[in-house]
Amino acid sequence: MNLHEYQAKEVLASFGIPIQRGIMATTPDEAVVAAQLLTQATGTQWHVVKGQVHAGGRGKAGAIKLAKNLDEVREKAAAIIGMTMYNRQTGPEGKLIRKVLITEDVYAPGPSEAKEFYMSILLDRAKSCNVIIYTAEGGMDIEELAENHPEKLFKEWIQPGDVLRPYQARKMAYNLGLTGVAATNMEQFLQKVYTAYAGADCSLLEINPLFKTSDDRILAVDCKMAIEESALYRHPELAAMRDLAEENPTEVEADKYDLNFIKLDGNVGCMVNGAGLAMATM
Repeated sequence: MNLHEYQAKEVLASFGIPIQRGIMATTPDEAVVAAQLLTQATGTQWHVVKGQVHAGGRGKAGAIKLAKNLDEVREKAAAIIGMTMYNRQTGPEGKLIRKVLITEDVYAPGPSEAKEFYMSILLDRAKSCNVIIYTAEGGMDIEELAENHPEKLFKEWIQPGDVLRPYQARKMAYNLGLTGVAATNMEQFLQKVYTAYAGADCSLLEINPLFKTSDDRILAVDCKMAIEESALYRHPELAAMRDLAEENPTEVEADKYDLNFIKLDGNVGCMVNGAGLAMATM
C-alpha cells in the first residue's frame, strides 16, 4: 500500500525523525491558509507547493513549484490541483492530482553549504535481508544515476531482526562526506529511519532528497513509503491512510472480496491464487 508524501512524513515524524514541515490542502484557498500557518509556526517566507500523487518525478512534471508570496501560493496551487501528471511512472493515462502539500522552505543560506543526498531501504531478495542504498548525489533520478554512475551508489545490509548499528551509521555518514555535527546528526537520523522502516512494516522507504541544511540539521524533504499489505492488520492507523482514488478501481473492487487481481492493458486482467507468479509464468 503506497502512501502520499504528507502521510509518509507523518509516519517519519511519529518516530522522532526531523522532516520538512508542511500542511495538506485540497483547494487554493486552503493552500493560502496553510502557508500563513506555516509562516507563523516556522518563520518561512517562501513556500513549496507539492502535488500529492502516487508517482515520482513530480518536479520534472511540473507538480512541484516554489512560491515566494501568498499570491504565488494561490496561483501555483490552482495550477497543480486538478492537473493530470504524465511521466514514465504514471503511464500514458497519467495521474490526476487532487491535493497539494504546502511546505516550508528549508534552503535558507547559513554558516555551511546545504547538501542533498539520497537513501532508500528495501528488501534484497538475493541476500534475504534489508539493504540501505544511499548516495551523495541526491535530488535527482536515481535510476539514471545507477545506470550511468553505479560507482556513486553505496549499500549497507542489515540482517533480519537487527537494527542499524552505530558503526554502520558512522560509515554511511563518512561515505556521504559529512563531518562534525552534521555527521552526528546524520548517524542519528539514519538509525531512526531504519527503526521506522521496520516498525511500520515498510516494503519501501525512500527519501530523496535527504537534506543537510546550512546549519547542519538533517531533514527528510521528500519521502516515498510503501507498507507491506500483509502486515496492515498490525497497523490500522496506516491502513486508514489508504487512498482508493489513487488505485485502479477494478483492483479496489476485487480487493473487497480478497481476490488477487492485477489489471492489465485493455480489457484484460489476471486473477489467480498469486497474481505475481501467474504473470511471471505467462
